[in-house]
Amino acid sequence: MRDFPPLDIASLHGFYAAGGSPMEIVEQVFARHAEVNDPGIFLHLASRSALLQEAADLGEFDPVAKPLWGIPFAVKDNIDVGGMPTTAACPAYSYLPESDATVVRLLRNAGALVVGKTNLDQFATGLVGVRTPYAIPRNAFDPKLVPGGSSSGSAVATAQGIVSFALGTDTAGSGRIPAGLNNIVGLKPSLGAISTTGVIPACRTLDCVSIFALTVDDAWKVFRVAAREDAADPYSKPIRAAELTKLPKLVVGIPQRKDRQFFGDTAMEASYSKALDTLRSLGHDLVEIPFEDFDRVAKLLYEGAWVAERYAAIRDFFDRNEASLHPVTRKIYGDAKRLSAADAFGGFYAVQTLKKQIAPIVASVDVICVPTAPRHYTTAELDAEPVRENSRLGTYTNFVNLLDMCGIAVPTGTRTDGLPASVTLLAPSGRDHVTTSLARDLHIASEATLGATGRPLPPQGADETAKVEGIELVVVGAHLSGMPLNSELRALGARFLREVRTSPDYKLFALIGQTPAKPGLIRVEPGEGSKISVEIWNLVPAAFGAFVAQIPSPLTIGTIALEDGLAAKGFLVEPAALKEAENISNYGGWRAYIQSQAAGILQDPSAPKSAASTIVSSS
Repeated sequence: MRDFPPLDIASLHGFYAAGGSPMEIVEQVFARHAEVNDPGIFLHLASRSALLQEAADLGEFDPVAKPLWGIPFAVKDNIDVGGMPTTAACPAYSYLPESDATVVRLLRNAGALVVGKTNLDQFATGLVGVRTPYAIPRNAFDPKLVPGGSSSGSAVATAQGIVSFALGTDTAGSGRIPAGLNNIVGLKPSLGAISTTGVIPACRTLDCVSIFALTVDDAWKVFRVAAREDAADPYSKPIRAAELTKLPKLVVGIPQRKDRQFFGDTAMEASYSKALDTLRSLGHDLVEIPFEDFDRVAKLLYEGAWVAERYAAIRDFFDRNEASLHPVTRKIYGDAKRLSAADAFGGFYAVQTLKKQIAPIVASVDVICVPTAPRHYTTAELDAEPVRENSRLGTYTNFVNLLDMCGIAVPTGTRTDGLPASVTLLAPSGRDHVTTSLARDLHIASEATLGATGRPLPPQGADETAKVEGIELVVVGAHLSGMPLNSELRALGARFLREVRTSPDYKLFALIGQTPAKPGLIRVEPGEGSKISVEIWNLVPAAFGAFVAQIPSPLTIGTIALEDGLAAKGFLVEPAALKEAENISNYGGWRAYIQSQAAGILQDPSAPKSAASTIVSSS
């Protein structure tokens, strides 16, 4: 009997390249489904004969034209698949769509095979995965634990190795919580990145389609196929899915200790601390940030405007069929009927106020790292407190879409009791490639296994810098990673190579009259300067020429000597621009200066150590 590979995309494509067929994998999918024997995962399965024929119709193996060629996946049952019933886990709501949701169509066009529709918290309302009239999906590691929701079936199908990836939706954390509780990756894209045409809305202003996968590379490969602006979706946005890349040293924000909540789960608390140690070992700086306002935003999600929005999404159906809903879902929607427009606007105003207060905190770091879930809950605990425990599961997820952030839940190994550990990496909208690149590094360093299969993590993306040919560019200020003009580099296909310092013969100045704010680097006499932190990026010659042609005065391009004895072309400043500029050399670099300004910290330039470096070293 043939030895079948694990279902990650790289392994399957290796199997196909060696002569394996997608029909064999279809048979393996059905065999694995029978072996797992969990009737709560799927609400509808494709017929074996139809899926075998679809696999045969793929033709010759061609992963270039079809990057998901022969890859089996599952779809949460609030997303349309043509010819398969959509129920949203409410039998009375069931209908048979004629066509695929936009995201499903894109994935099938890329060669992926739909195995079936998966169970969920009814109408995607919940983070527990058990609010369904059907059999409840079992947590892949312990059936006494909740699987997490609302995308419970999709997460368990992926964790159990039945499919390579699955689609979920995420309004309050439904694409992250079940990933964290089942040892898989949960990518929650920037709002609008993936079309929601053909998706039953929960909160249309906050909904996004999420991706569950066994590896970070797989989640990103699916995202790059699915992230397309859709004219039929009024909330769609052009979010660029850049290639994952080697990262510079990042400043990672973490909740300050007094704000961390685990609700008595000491094993989860210990696993989070271990993940933070791993981030430090990867060379990143950790900064404690206040988290009270994030928590206040999280609580607003189920206290007004957005509960009313859930009711609005199915108002006509609910008013005619209230008795057909799950008891907990019925109560949530029923309570929403009593909310007024004034209540809704009160929620909007409260969130906007908190956004203003939180913005400087988010701007002071590159990425935020939080626990995915504060703890594992048993089904018995949930039965005793169904609403409270659901709310607590959303401690680190409910605020994310309200703040228009992207995120990815990534496994970080096992806890001391053998259960899955996970953290979520967050960043402002459009920085999906940053959170995902860091998630890949963290996943590899954590030596996690593939879901509940026990299989080791296969090799992930090769070092992107090893295959780059081009011209190195020294970046000093607003073009640094995470800074306002970095997108100009990425739009030209630039790749980050490394973070270094200049030789000790440079001074850095904060220029005046620049929008956005920019520094100026200038070479001085030996012994009169400092080592300044910079980044090295790589551009192909044509892109380098196009970039240099756009550099405005007083900036210019010259040769910069580096601490390691090498030299490269980079940003310098014309001396005339320094007449009224502030010497900020003592900060050691533009990023540290900007972070100190965001934190409201003033520094004496003659001080031996910068205030910014003090912030960065805290944890």
